[in-house]
Amino acid sequence: MKPLLDGVRILDMSQMLAGPYCTMLLADLGAEVIKIESPGEGDRIRQMGIYRIGGQSAYFLSINRNKKSVTLNLKSERGRELFYELVKRSDVVFDNLRPATLEKLGASYEEVKKHNPKIISCSITAFGPDGPYADWPAFDLTLQAMSGAMSYTGEPGRPPVRMGLPTGDLAGALMAAFSISSALYKREETKEGCKLDISLLDSIVSLHTYVAQYLVAGSPIPEQIGSGHISVVPYGAFKTADGWITIAIFTERFWENFCKVLGMPELAKDSRFVTNNDRSKNRNILNPMIEEKLMARTTNEWVEILSKERIPCGALNTMDKVLQDVQLKHRDMIVDVRIPKGGETEMLGNPVKAEDMNQEYRFSPELGEHTEQILMEVLGLGKRDIDELRESGII
Repeated sequence: MKPLLDGVRILDMSQMLAGPYCTMLLADLGAEVIKIESPGEGDRIRQMGIYRIGGQSAYFLSINRNKKSVTLNLKSERGRELFYELVKRSDVVFDNLRPATLEKLGASYEEVKKHNPKIISCSITAFGPDGPYADWPAFDLTLQAMSGAMSYTGEPGRPPVRMGLPTGDLAGALMAAFSISSALYKREETKEGCKLDISLLDSIVSLHTYVAQYLVAGSPIPEQIGSGHISVVPYGAFKTADGWITIAIFTERFWENFCKVLGMPELAKDSRFVTNNDRSKNRNILNPMIEEKLMARTTNEWVEILSKERIPCGALNTMDKVLQDVQLKHRDMIVDVRIPKGGETEMLGNPVKAEDMNQEYRFSPELGEHTEQILMEVLGLGKRDIDELRESGII
């Protein structure tokens, strides 16, 4: 079976985290992603962090596999001419630049569609191209704070806590990936391109779902509740003899059985805990009672016992254990990728599975590694043309 996005070509002008993660997801599904970078500089993430694999930043590697890198000076007239020739032969132009910068580089949707009326242009920005915050800079931390997500993340009475995952960036990346896929599907019918506008703030706010709806329905303003749930008890992380376990008694049918497994069948009949609403009102009484019982065994022992009884639970794993997880390895979510300079490295795999799809993983490209190949194979330039472009600083 061919990859799901086989034959799709994407010009990726994005840097940092959200944009490159989005286009890596699409590259994993078979799209040819051509990363357009500035000659001699490239994506700033290439220099991020002290950890390196195969000579490359581990940060950059984690979000840029399966791509091709072309260096092109879009500030020059000749560089823009080459860019437009690539646009004519591509399906998507993707960026995370401010509208003014995009305009200055001649890469706005209005400009690129002159060269390819069927082009899909997708822009990720922090707040959108217009509005009161349009010109504000922002990073994941800023977005988590402004979105309200940090206001109820962390333990009660403690300072605000940023979610460990960079959700502000990754939410926008996921919205962009499915929007591009949807636009490609629509174009098959309409034969027309479109402009996609993805705001990172919009994206993370949309993830509030029931929390925001509860507030509209009259709930108190959400506050920090640790690993607990605003309307489900017991639900959260509990100490064991050697670590932590998470337990989620999300429906009433689990409650009575859970009490039996804990060796406290009387709790199921206790008027304070009979229904979830009762338990929510008395969570500060119930949770310590549960944790006292759980402290008698190790995390692995409890996971085995509770899982056999079909009670939703899971060990609270550190990242080293995640990379050794048997289920994730079975699902090819921990994969070996060949390093061009020799050896192999582990990477996280593609979460999208399709029957008979042959998944390939290629190491992230060196800066400008595919410039000559793309200019020759896609645009038909000769070796002399490429030498002249390199000498004049266009590539």
